[in-house]
Amino acid sequence: MTDLVVVNVTAPDLAIAETLARALVQESLAACCTLVPAVRSVYRWQGGVHEDVEVLLVIKTRAALVDELVTRVRALHPYTLPEIIAVPILAGSAEYLAWVRAETGGSEVG
Repeated sequence: MTDLVVVNVTAPDLAIAETLARALVQESLAACCTLVPAVRSVYRWQGGVHEDVEVLLVIKTRAALVDELVTRVRALHPYTLPEIIAVPILAGSAEYLAWVRAETGGSEVG
């Protein structure tokens, strides 16, 4: 287990996803945000089943930054209840994981 996480966030369109990604990377809350356009979400909301095309952000960061990242996403996101889910990174390329740490203000040593 590492001290790093992947955070999934969905956005209603590419412009909002880009705004979120740029803010998180510029503020060093994320080392990288990968935008995956045209994902289809089927979900229950306010008593009904809905289906929307969204953009998925796959955000790489340190677990210690998740609370701050959640606060920032909520401040910028248009949804009342945005999807923000952090999943621990169990293992990966040592060099890449060191880069994620370095770009988010953490130690380069795992």
